[in-house]
Formats: sequence, C-alpha cells, structure tokens
Amino acid sequence: MLLMLKILRLKNMRFKIILFSLLLSSCSYIHFPIAYKMDIRQGNYITQEMRDKLQIGMSRAQVKFVMGTPMISDPFHANEWDYVYRFEHDYKLVEQQRLTVYFEDDKLVRIDDSGLHLTAAEAK
Repeated sequence: MLLMLKILRLKNMRFKIILFSLLLSSCSYIHFPIAYKMDIRQGNYITQEMRDKLQIGMSRAQVKFVMGTPMISDPFHANEWDYVYRFEHDYKLVEQQRLTVYFEDDKLVRIDDSGLHLTAAEAK
C-alpha cells in the first residue's frame, strides 16, 4: 500500500512538472497588452531641411556635416553612402526613410531619395 502511494505521488509530480513546463513554454505565444513595448528608432532621421541643403558638387566633409555620419558605408562601394531610418512602434513598421548619395572624385554627383518618407502602408 505504501508503495502504491509513492507511485501515485511520483506520477502526480511528473504530471505537475509536465503541465508546468507546457504552461511556461506557452507564455511566449501569449500577447500581454499591459506589457510596455519600446519604440525603436534606428538610423539617421532625414528632414526636408537637411535634404534641401544638399547640393551637387559638395565635398564628402560637407555632406557629412549636413547629413551626419552615414548609417551604411560599404567598403566595396566607397563612393556610395546610405542614410537609412526606421521607426517601429509596437513591433510594427511605422516609418522608413532611405537616401543614398553618390560621389566621384570626392564630390557629390547624385542624390537618390526615392525611399524618402515611406509610411507603413507605402513601405509594404
């Protein structure tokens, strides 16, 4: 009889451990609306005023002074700087900006701002 009680307790304990493990692992799938989700802003925010100051023929130093350090400076494309900005709220993309400047002989020759100021609906 004592042996039967021990076996039942072990089975009960095993059941509790398995149930607890399942409940704990399912917590990652539950969305808690009361949890704070931080706004994530990454990159260089580009204003229209900054864009208006850019002029063809500017030096790299002048572009860096106006726009700041580029977010992406690829060593394989040394004559191309990318300024990228992303804003996420509640883990959803709200705003995305992209501006690329091209240099030849350390002078600005082209500005590509086709991705400037995309909202979440436009970015998809």
